[in-house]
Amino acid sequence: MLRGLTTISYYADDVVEARDWYAKVLGVPAYFARPEEGTPSYVEFRVGDFEHELGIVDRKFAPHDTAGGPITYWAVDDLDASLERLVALGATPHRPPTAYGPGFVTASVVDPFGNVLGLMYNEHYLSIASAKA
Repeated sequence: MLRGLTTISYYADDVVEARDWYAKVLGVPAYFARPEEGTPSYVEFRVGDFEHELGIVDRKFAPHDTAGGPITYWAVDDLDASLERLVALGATPHRPPTAYGPGFVTASVVDPFGNVLGLMYNEHYLSIASAKA
């Protein structure tokens, strides 16, 4: 049974550049890197209310072509402001905000490293997070 998001892996040709970009996006530094010394091949962030893991992996370790594929949506409080900020930081618009019923709106961008980054305003997520607080 699926119990929730554990780690989402994004791929980049330059892990250091991607690490620095995501540190700006997330407002926190990566907490984990391998190798620990020198240029990392993998870095990881803890994100959001449930400390989900966002890993940045050197593209040479990708098990497949990383173009396309599924989109992982991250919960945001303000979809429009989040899109604006990501585009200002160098992301490219991918899908415009689309409502899927009251309280569920998605959009996506492509990060500077070719990964699709999904955003979602999701009332269900907010109610779960509120109940756990």
